[in-house]
Amino acid sequence: MTPDPPIQAQSLLQAKSMAERLSLRKPMVLAFTRDGNPKTGDYGDPKLIFARGDNLPEEINDMERV
Repeated sequence: MTPDPPIQAQSLLQAKSMAERLSLRKPMVLAFTRDGNPKTGDYGDPKLIFARGDNLPEEINDMERV
């Protein structure tokens, strides 16, 4: 399986909606948010918005949910 390029959403609601629609045609979909500073490259831990698919990575179970 080859991942598609990431898609940036403008809000949590948009990210969840997009992920739900994509999950109808993709074998696995993950949506997450994280705080960060692109200028310094410092990012916080990701928080899960949506996950669906076969054989999801185990790390998904440990992620904080939004």
